Amino acid sequence: MTQPPNQPPHGGFGAPQEPPPGGGFGAPQTPPPPQGTPQGPPAGPPQPGYGYPQQQPPQQPGPYASGSYTPGPYGQPQQPGPYGQPQQPGPYGQPGYGYPQQPHFPGAPGTPPGGSGSRNPFKGKPALVVGAAVAALLVIGGTVWAVSGDSDSGKDDKPVAQGSDDPAPNGSGAPVNPGDGSGDGGEDPEDLNKGRKAGESKVLWYKEAPDAPGSGADAPGMWITDKVAVKAAYKELSAYNVTDGKPAWEAIAFPQKICAVTQDKTSDDRIVVAHMSGSSDRAKCNQLQLVDLNTGEKGWTQEVADGALFDSVLSIEMSLAGNTLMVGRSQSGTAYDMRTGDKLFDSRKYGDACFPAAFAGGKRLIQVASCGAGGNNEHDEVRELDPATGKVKWTYAYEKGWRIERAYSVDPLVLYATKEEDGDKKVWNIAAFTAGGKVRSQVSVDENFAPGCGWAVLARDLQGCEGVAVDANTLYLPTEATTGANEIVAISLDNGKERWRQKSPVEESMVPMKVEGGKLIAYVEPSYDAGGQVVSLPVGGSSHKPVELMQNPQGVADIENSFFSRSIDWVDGRFYISTTRLTGNDESKEKLMLAYGK
Repeated sequence: MTQPPNQPPHGGFGAPQEPPPGGGFGAPQTPPPPQGTPQGPPAGPPQPGYGYPQQQPPQQPGPYASGSYTPGPYGQPQQPGPYGQPQQPGPYGQPGYGYPQQPHFPGAPGTPPGGSGSRNPFKGKPALVVGAAVAALLVIGGTVWAVSGDSDSGKDDKPVAQGSDDPAPNGSGAPVNPGDGSGDGGEDPEDLNKGRKAGESKVLWYKEAPDAPGSGADAPGMWITDKVAVKAAYKELSAYNVTDGKPAWEAIAFPQKICAVTQDKTSDDRIVVAHMSGSSDRAKCNQLQLVDLNTGEKGWTQEVADGALFDSVLSIEMSLAGNTLMVGRSQSGTAYDMRTGDKLFDSRKYGDACFPAAFAGGKRLIQVASCGAGGNNEHDEVRELDPATGKVKWTYAYEKGWRIERAYSVDPLVLYATKEEDGDKKVWNIAAFTAGGKVRSQVSVDENFAPGCGWAVLARDLQGCEGVAVDANTLYLPTEATTGANEIVAISLDNGKERWRQKSPVEESMVPMKVEGGKLIAYVEPSYDAGGQVVSLPVGGSSHKPVELMQNPQGVADIENSFFSRSIDWVDGRFYISTTRLTGNDESKEKLMLAYGK
């Protein structure tokens, strides 16, 4: 296949962002760079030692040239930086602490890799990398109370590189003390709905976090069913009725801290929670527990075995693909049957010293491997595996130097990769693939994007971004807001070009959450004098003006705005926001979760 020409990077230099320190989501990743120039998409079947040669689609200069990471309302994955790191100034100009955000990148940190088999490495937009920020953690409490009142284009291009950033959310104001910590619903001593104006949503319930150690603790995952909202925090898994916040079942207490969860749930509302084997420095993240979200019933348990030398389970990542649970170690993975807990297969070293480094699940099972470490053929490869057998469906190799950082989507597959240039610069590339593993397109929009992505400390955390949405033919990414409102840009997956862009309805940033019923659902950040909004944007037609679905009350804006490390969701007309990191602050109760409704 012919490789796209290697063109010089297009503009789009953004302000350097400070990478969040480790601790957020897995192994520390290279700091996300500001956006670089997009290059051509990766070519078809991977050839050893080569990455995506990049084509360089002409870029359209974006209105925002700086590459700072905008605070993402999205929770864990969504938010930038590791937990507990100081964040960059938030949308309100206040330096926030907690989840530091990654610099804004187009979709993910870094530039997507070039296509396989190409001998021309991608040249992407350079992005300066700034020193890591100091970590600061958020804390959560444990009180809840009710408040009344694919298409295959046949292209064989290589992905193009671009720069990226992700800001972390900031907030002001201390959380309101919701009560005595009993979490049994009932009275609202602070009356969060007092003074609520006509047309504003109401606080359905508010939940404080359980106590956490002074060093902080993770609060990963947030799962919403038609009955319950379930949240993990430190050593506990708690469930609340979606309507009033009353406990749906008795909280599950784990013997050691929770160290990993499946971000998604199965079609019958089950998840897997992993906790540490002990409390010492030698403890492993290897104890798996199946949980039914609707009932709190615990199912099978498993202990993840160690891999070969240097292939540890000090930390793991977990992905769901149908009824297959994929557990990734540092250099391999093991698949289990979600229904029985039985082992299905192992994903191990293959080819030219290719070690599986990360997995992404959903309608498909995607594996990213690091190959030829330290040699002349060092590169990343992406594969699709059969989730039932582990059989390889296709493989695509990126050129040397490209690191696959994020999977913005699995079906269709959209990957974000980065590459270091000139020692202190990074470029990024976003590439879309066909169902058969060929490059469908590469993003050519010259812009500083700011999706909310969490920092991976011990793993890549491919699916750790929430501020990005994808449907069958379009990628939706938020731009970074340097002054005033930002925009959401819709990008064609067929050619990598901009379809349309829409400015935020207010001066605060607007970020995509999901696509439902032909409409893009987005969250508009709160400000010091206004609550956040949930809006919809028609994805078709000539008008993409945001239509308000929910306006949150101004009286609770300081609380809503102070979820520095957070996860958000819009389900059945209700908006949920929760923290993803506890700071361990003993001076006051930490926030855990807040639910709004009409």
